[in-house]
Amino acid sequence: MKRLILVILLSFSCFAEDQATTEVKNDDPFEGINRIVFDISDTLDENLLRPTAEVYSDYTPLFIKDSVTNFFNNISEIDTIINQLLQGKPGLAMQDSLRFLVNTTAGFGGIIDVASRMGLERHEEDFGQTLGYWGFSSGPYVFVPFVGPSTLRDLFGIPLSWYVSGTFAIKDDKTKIVFSFLDVLETRERILAAENLIVGDRYEFVKDVFLQSREHNVQDGDVEDEFLSEFEDELFDEDLL
Repeated sequence: MKRLILVILLSFSCFAEDQATTEVKNDDPFEGINRIVFDISDTLDENLLRPTAEVYSDYTPLFIKDSVTNFFNNISEIDTIINQLLQGKPGLAMQDSLRFLVNTTAGFGGIIDVASRMGLERHEEDFGQTLGYWGFSSGPYVFVPFVGPSTLRDLFGIPLSWYVSGTFAIKDDKTKIVFSFLDVLETRERILAAENLIVGDRYEFVKDVFLQSREHNVQDGDVEDEFLSEFEDELFDEDLL
């Protein structure tokens, strides 16, 4: 579910821009079963996750929400650093390692994003992007229960990214579940103001923006998209504590 939320959140512009800007193969041989899984996930979101996110949004102080966002961004740096090294980007890996060190120490476990204030830009990489970077084809599109939109290539990378996301270090299962749910809830809350931009067939929208956003990520942003930058600036305002 979190993957679905992130795809929509980061990719509205890919749908809004001229489709000729980025040609992405729309390979969906499993559309029938994909739509069934999508509809079930959408119903669960409408009846459970979205109402919970609305309560979280309305009653949680902004500084707490910012702290939660910063915390999960910080532990995701581990995944990013490993994949930067696997992609042969030692300079970026060193920069993001410094980000992680600064925010974990001076930022009190990552709840304050001190590194961004120091001018250390945040990046995002995962194992699916690494496979794409080294030329592995994306394969067919799939919509996976409790995961969201994906491709065959990304499915191989998802478990590895989950493992190094930080929660693997938590031994207590109940604590791990709480952290995972809070992660999803925080992500879902950030999309509340933007989801009205979804138009037409929701399944096709999510599929199109996912395929284009993954291509955008694998190409390290070589696909120019000014609208996406503006949209991210509005939703990911990091003028924090």
